Amino acid sequence: MNILVTGGAGFIGSHVVDDLILQGNNVIVLDDLSGGFEDNVNNKAVFIKGDICDYDLIKKIFKENKIDFVFHLAAYAAEGLSHFIKRFNYNNNLMGSVNLINQSIIHKVKCFVFTSSIAVYGKNQLPMTEDTVPMPEDSYGIAKYAVELELECSHKLFGLNYIIFRPHNVYGERQNIGDKYRNVIGIFMNQILQNKPLTVFGDGEQSRAFSYIGDVAPVIAKSIHQQDAYNEVYNVGADIPYTVNQLIKKVKEVMDKEPEVNYLDPRNEVVHAYSSHKKAEIVFNLKEKTDLETGLQKMAEWVKQHGAKSTKNFDEIEIEEKLPPSWKIN
Repeated sequence: MNILVTGGAGFIGSHVVDDLILQGNNVIVLDDLSGGFEDNVNNKAVFIKGDICDYDLIKKIFKENKIDFVFHLAAYAAEGLSHFIKRFNYNNNLMGSVNLINQSIIHKVKCFVFTSSIAVYGKNQLPMTEDTVPMPEDSYGIAKYAVELELECSHKLFGLNYIIFRPHNVYGERQNIGDKYRNVIGIFMNQILQNKPLTVFGDGEQSRAFSYIGDVAPVIAKSIHQQDAYNEVYNVGADIPYTVNQLIKKVKEVMDKEPEVNYLDPRNEVVHAYSSHKKAEIVFNLKEKTDLETGLQKMAEWVKQHGAKSTKNFDEIEIEEKLPPSWKIN
């Protein structure tokens, strides 16, 4: 089968590509390399450097290739920062998605697999289940939920099948540890490699369930082979929440360092977020998951091997009011 994977040079996307190629598929990777790296792309995949917001390019790809399935993972997934980059967020995460949905309808794609986020749920709805009414608290979650609604609408009117996954706090090998706006585990490990103190927004008692990549990417990749999974939404990831303070202790252990911790002013974010995965466990026959200690050890080994990454400022900040000082461009 011919499969288009957007964001296939990124963290989760590149692992999904590997699994799809192991299945024997022909994979086309589309990625603008804004957050991913060409080295992540499986050498058996066809790589196209490009932006999902380039509608002419999207039309060309669909016209020149008989695309059977789309796996849409391209996104800028910085929930906290999304408040301050609204235009960028909606152009990239919503309108870029619409470009792909349009062409998937026109070219009769068999199924559109979309990685959404538990950011769609918002706060105070624990544990988050697929039946929970989404009430996103940030622009990123709003954009993701809008795409979900568009896929449901497109299925009803045009018959475009979809599968929506809501992963959360995914970590592991190939994560871009140089992004200071997202992925707290990568941020901590990169700070440790540079002998810098760990930075925490608030008191560190906010909690998340951290999901190892090996428990997420294979589920997404195999989903298209299960017809009963079509046109449904699935939470996917780890079950046990940890506070950021608890996470810090475990990261220090696997990195074998004892850095200082700087507690900064709290930012606007959901304090506690974890979800139920019973639906996915039943449909995809999921068994044991990787515990946090084991997953962190695997990531730490990869991080130590590849070294620290320089951190770049996001240079398209649109609103500076209430922007955390550490995120401001000096």
